[in-house]
Amino acid sequence: MCFRPFDTLMKAHQTWILDSVLNYLLHRRYFPSYTTSIKQDSKNSSECSKKVVEVSQIRCALALLDADFFNDTKVLEIAKAAKEFNIPIVRANRKLVASVNGGLHNPSPLVFNPEWSKEQSQDKAGRFNHPLTLGTRRPKNEEDIAFMSVLELGELIKTKQITSRELTRIFLKRLKRYNPVLEAVITYTEDLAYKQAQEADKLLSKGVYLGPLHGIPYGLKDIISVPHYNTTWGSQTFKNQVLNMEAWVYKRLKSAGAILVAKLVTGSLAYDDIWFGGRTRNPWNIEEFSTGSSAGPAACTSAGMVPFAIGSETAGSITFPAARCGVTALRPTFGTVGRTGVMSLSESLDKLGPFCRYAADCAVILDAIRGKDPDDHSSRDIPFGDPFSVDITKLTVGYLEDADKEVVHVLESKGVKLVPFKLNYSVNSVQGILNFTMDVDMLAHFDEWQRSGKDDEYEAQDQWPLELRRARVVSAVDYVQAQRARGKLIQEVKESFTVDAFIGNATDWERVCMGNLVGLPVIVLPTGFTSISNPPSNGTRRRTTVNTGIYAPPNHDHIALALAMAYQSVTSHHKQRPPIDDLGPNDTIPNPPTVTIPPRR
Repeated sequence: MCFRPFDTLMKAHQTWILDSVLNYLLHRRYFPSYTTSIKQDSKNSSECSKKVVEVSQIRCALALLDADFFNDTKVLEIAKAAKEFNIPIVRANRKLVASVNGGLHNPSPLVFNPEWSKEQSQDKAGRFNHPLTLGTRRPKNEEDIAFMSVLELGELIKTKQITSRELTRIFLKRLKRYNPVLEAVITYTEDLAYKQAQEADKLLSKGVYLGPLHGIPYGLKDIISVPHYNTTWGSQTFKNQVLNMEAWVYKRLKSAGAILVAKLVTGSLAYDDIWFGGRTRNPWNIEEFSTGSSAGPAACTSAGMVPFAIGSETAGSITFPAARCGVTALRPTFGTVGRTGVMSLSESLDKLGPFCRYAADCAVILDAIRGKDPDDHSSRDIPFGDPFSVDITKLTVGYLEDADKEVVHVLESKGVKLVPFKLNYSVNSVQGILNFTMDVDMLAHFDEWQRSGKDDEYEAQDQWPLELRRARVVSAVDYVQAQRARGKLIQEVKESFTVDAFIGNATDWERVCMGNLVGLPVIVLPTGFTSISNPPSNGTRRRTTVNTGIYAPPNHDHIALALAMAYQSVTSHHKQRPPIDDLGPNDTIPNPPTVTIPPRR
């Protein structure tokens, strides 16, 4: 409770109240004729006391908004005006646009644009020229097939060394084999997958090849809607929810011929790795959790359960699980990929991006999913360059103090100019700005969820429930001031970004917040492994992954991709396979389930 304002106010009235009581007692005993007037004084005293309490309570509420500077008269005016004017409008708007959770309907018309150029390009983005992997031969065993790159698998499909149906069976088998250990899959889309695979094979038999994703299986983070299948958002509250809308990113992948085999784990309402079915684990060390809400896409890609997956990031949900699980992943420039049909946390922060094992695969997948989504006002046709034709010897790349030195040395050996670098800005509330932005926007999308008490069912009470209660008392003025501070941050980062790209830690929290607020693209790269802490005495193949990030200015994803591909062209960290078949002396893998190819329809 808040007592300070009440005590302060009461001091001003104590003498008056005491005098009134004494006068009442004296006059009632010695001057009975004054009884009527004393009763009136008592009534006035009671009303005054009620006002004192009312002012105190309102002032306590204003203190939560850092606005308890009004005098008593103004405090009562605020309360009266809020009841008569603000609350009716608030309730009308809530009834109109906030009765359905998730932010899928009635998106805000306020659009964030990370563009640094003063002139908007009107040219639509051309497509990438992806490299050919001629001469790729089909391996003899399925394990080796599962860890091939997307481009290599595409070549096997194109040359008819394997069918899409066979690939689909291989990856569904792996998903079902390892999911009991990793807890990374929410829904298998088996019937849909075989139907799409059959269509892909049929098109190829007719000489129609849709490109490098033709017939390639993949997974979607389960905040992305697909008709006729549950879109659970990882939450107990919504685990039976079916959204009969095709997410824009799903449409893009379907048109590219890709095969959806599973909806993968998202942390509950896209927060961390805890969901209604458990907690997703890291394939490199199952004693660790995947961390970050794109836990399923990261774990499944790392374990060779899918060739690639689509995840999302608002504040670290691509970078953290990619780093933990040792995969290559791209958080693209804000607005690159449309978000229609995707649960929204914050309309000015949410981004979709690919999880792969190879940077080249990230480029190919970004090419397939980018572009203007007509129903997402923040999405744009961004005129990207071709990452496969960038002359990296003409680039100047900075490296921060925490950059992985192997990446620095490798790129330097390939002709890149490397210079020490520091990104400077004066805004010291970056993490707070991100929290204000994300939490208030999230609460707007889940207002009904909180008001109905469904937050009590949430899987981790110290996460969204706590943050969204705090967000309830962020004022509109302070939210706008945070956005103004964000604008200052963007301008200062732009002025400080004097290199073509820079290398640095991908999971530094300040940098994660800054990058998401500004809209910077970053690609996360595995750069090695270290021993786990406290390994068992009889040995283990578990490892802790080491990684770094390559950051580029907005709309320059192709630069980060080109540098990442150059690094991976002479290293093999991204090709390593986690020890999920040899986890340790006390770990067991369940017997693999029987996976059969259904008869052709």
